[in-house]
Amino acid sequence: MKIAVLLLSMSLSFSAFAAEEKSEATNPYPEEKTVVTEHSTKVGGKTINYKAETGNSFVYNENNEVIGSIFFTAYTQKGANPKKRPITFAYNGGPGSASVWLHMGTLGPKRVVMDKEGFPLKPPFEMVDNEYSLLDLTDIVFIDPVGTGYSRAHDKGTNEDFHGVWEDIRTVSEFIRLYMTRNERWSSPKFLIGESYGTTRSAGIAYHMGQNHGVYFNGIMLVSSVLNFQLDDFNDQMDLLPPITMLPSYTAAAWYHKKLKAPLDANLQNAIEQAKEFALNEYALALLQGDNLEPRKKRAIAERVADFTGLSVDLVMENDLRISLDDFVHNIKRKEGETIGRLDSRFTTPELDALNKPGYRDPSYMAIHGTYTENLMTYLSTELNYKSDLPYYILGGGVKSWNYEDFYRQNRDISDKLTSAMLRNPDMQVYVGNGYYDFATPFFATEYTFSHMGLPEQLKDNVHMYYYESGHMMYIREFDLIKLKKDLTEFFKKSL
Repeated sequence: MKIAVLLLSMSLSFSAFAAEEKSEATNPYPEEKTVVTEHSTKVGGKTINYKAETGNSFVYNENNEVIGSIFFTAYTQKGANPKKRPITFAYNGGPGSASVWLHMGTLGPKRVVMDKEGFPLKPPFEMVDNEYSLLDLTDIVFIDPVGTGYSRAHDKGTNEDFHGVWEDIRTVSEFIRLYMTRNERWSSPKFLIGESYGTTRSAGIAYHMGQNHGVYFNGIMLVSSVLNFQLDDFNDQMDLLPPITMLPSYTAAAWYHKKLKAPLDANLQNAIEQAKEFALNEYALALLQGDNLEPRKKRAIAERVADFTGLSVDLVMENDLRISLDDFVHNIKRKEGETIGRLDSRFTTPELDALNKPGYRDPSYMAIHGTYTENLMTYLSTELNYKSDLPYYILGGGVKSWNYEDFYRQNRDISDKLTSAMLRNPDMQVYVGNGYYDFATPFFATEYTFSHMGLPEQLKDNVHMYYYESGHMMYIREFDLIKLKKDLTEFFKKSL
């Protein structure tokens, strides 16, 4: 989530702004245009013959005026009965991220080649047929919201019509409604899958489309979920939840980098469970007491925090027991001269480099950015035969600001909208995928969110939690890519 904000805050050259203004002023999409190609692939030993449709779809306002175009890539199985064949609408997050990560990392017919642990190989990069694609289970429509990919505001529209929590939910929902209408998919089993901020979008779409369009989804898949933004804000010193819900993720990273002492160093799961127990009890009580905490007790708590994080007791004391994300990533491997990743804390980069460059440079994002960009641009042009001179906005670039105003008035928490959607549609199943080494959307924060949604007993079994020993994009690690396909297959069976 915050990685997009971070990237957007970096300075962009005047020429980049000028290029974007020129492309929007001249309207890159005078008409709706798609390119259709036919392919086949093998998934799980089964041959899938499918059609790929790539292009843009207009977005309209309430006056039926064109306000922009959403770029999409749709894969549909040839010869399948649309009333029985599921359809899944997929997107990533940011806000400001194109759907490239889910598209080329796990769901689509092609995937980027990384090493077995998800670390990049040397350029030029390669892609292969994706034997773990979801095309054996569902048709898939990858959506790039306006400001990402090739999607742009134009004609009667401006970026302000799209770039906000509810503006985004309404316009992506409108794309889905129009796609289902034009392609006769209203009777298909319907799914959503979003990653990171895309999970915020999914909760909002399930609520909005259920309430306003009568669209009931069979299931929604939340990959690296963030529904309550309060749990990721270390700037509010009065908010005790961020350091509490982040602590087990620190423990997981410290375990991976061999910074925990015995007996916590013996087993990852055991270390995480002990960290969760400490965070919800002794740690939470100590933070609640603030300056009233007795000095000896504060020192004892600091020692325990140091045990669970691998940091020094002095650093914990200096930070008044609250370890921010910046404190952790820059200090856990300082002796080795390294800083660790935010999207995936397994990744490292020289600390000197990170400290002397503007902003925090996430080594886990740097490792995948070039790999995915190169493969997607090659794939769109050569295999899907879609040509465009527009810049394809992978992450950042096309989104300069985001309207959180109404969302902040709702306490920065959209989980209540997911609760409402589940109450309206009690058959809807919810998959939640968590990476242990993910600092962007910490798994314990997600557990906290779902344990405070107020779901009635009969709906609690609709939520299915899964865990992976990797980060935000768990599918870059081969073992977790295989596990993810197995888990999603199981989820589809439950949902259908």
